[in-house]
Amino acid sequence: MVKSWREGLFNSVVIVLLLIAAAMVAIPFLFTFFSSFATAKELLMKGVVLWPETWTLEAYRFLLDNEQFTRAFRNAVELAVIGTAINMGLSIMMAYGLSQPGVKGRSLVNFLVVFTMLFHGGMIPTYLVVNKLGLINSYWAIWLVTAIAPFNMIVMRSYFQTLPAEIKESARIDGCGEFKILWRIILPISLPVIVTFTLFYAVANWNTYFQAILYLNDSKEYPLQVFLRQVLIVNPSELGLAVTENGYGYTPAVQHAAILLTALPLIAVYPFMQKYFSKGMMMGSVKG
Repeated sequence: MVKSWREGLFNSVVIVLLLIAAAMVAIPFLFTFFSSFATAKELLMKGVVLWPETWTLEAYRFLLDNEQFTRAFRNAVELAVIGTAINMGLSIMMAYGLSQPGVKGRSLVNFLVVFTMLFHGGMIPTYLVVNKLGLINSYWAIWLVTAIAPFNMIVMRSYFQTLPAEIKESARIDGCGEFKILWRIILPISLPVIVTFTLFYAVANWNTYFQAILYLNDSKEYPLQVFLRQVLIVNPSELGLAVTENGYGYTPAVQHAAILLTALPLIAVYPFMQKYFSKGMMMGSVKG
């Protein structure tokens, strides 16, 4: 009876804490969502809008007609899609190679990978290397500097090590090479792990901000996150943002709409990947 009472109390506390955490996430999101559909007058008068009196799509029309926004959105998609493909391709090949017990120098390479998680050359040396390679003002500066995340690669390597060696041996007997084994056998049975880290890399690439302003000099190459900073922080009148025939009345709504449109792709993709998420992390952390 005592155990049951304690379990009930514990469950109640956990539920209350989860509800509080959910409210802390949901309320700002709902505020941003509804504010993006409100009129300038209502936003200026109330400040906080949880249900607009008059619904309008002016903020979204303005953004979708704004060349800076559409260009930044295309840049963000290019950075995320190509960057994630590079990340996953290199990470998978390196993880698979380091998971094979017969690879010479495997221990040394594993040590160097872990070493980079603890010690880093720093921003200035990295910038000098990128500049020396002639990659400044190129997306390759972003793609190559962040090509492999050591933690992601180590988890994938650990999972590959848990796979039965007999699967690979039988494939080799049938005449399969290593690339064919990886593509036709390993990847299909590793789908949860692959999808999980694809999502990790995609989120990181989509949210690229600091490296974009560090390596890109041409404002036309800036991704969406840099544009979002300009909308939220820089004076709109200096950028020509949210300018209408009535002045700058739509500025707050444009800010909220820009936040939502920036988050929309990840919000749309995550539900389709969520079922693989926890399973993939657990599978990859079985063996260190």
